[in-house]
Amino acid sequence: MPQFGSTINRLLTIGTWEAISSIALFFLAMPLKYIWGEDLLIRPVGMAHGILWMAYIAMALIGQIKYSWSWKLSAWLLIASIVPAGTLVADAKLLRNYKESV
Repeated sequence: MPQFGSTINRLLTIGTWEAISSIALFFLAMPLKYIWGEDLLIRPVGMAHGILWMAYIAMALIGQIKYSWSWKLSAWLLIASIVPAGTLVADAKLLRNYKESV
């Protein structure tokens, strides 16, 4: 389990949870609502996803300031946050050179 002490590790951890919440929202909660008419999971999963998304954006901006990332990298991180599970791809492809050793 990664340390939560550095900005990059926080970004990676929040990104992973944001991707999980995105997948749960789009492939569990929304089908339950729109196919079977059961909206029980929409509010809690949607709220968790929204909070995690805002935390991911905040950590990406903090990382941009703290590590002097290029605006291009920051823009790609913001774009990746919009795509379902895109934060996992961003973690693997964009942040691999910035990961700090634990």
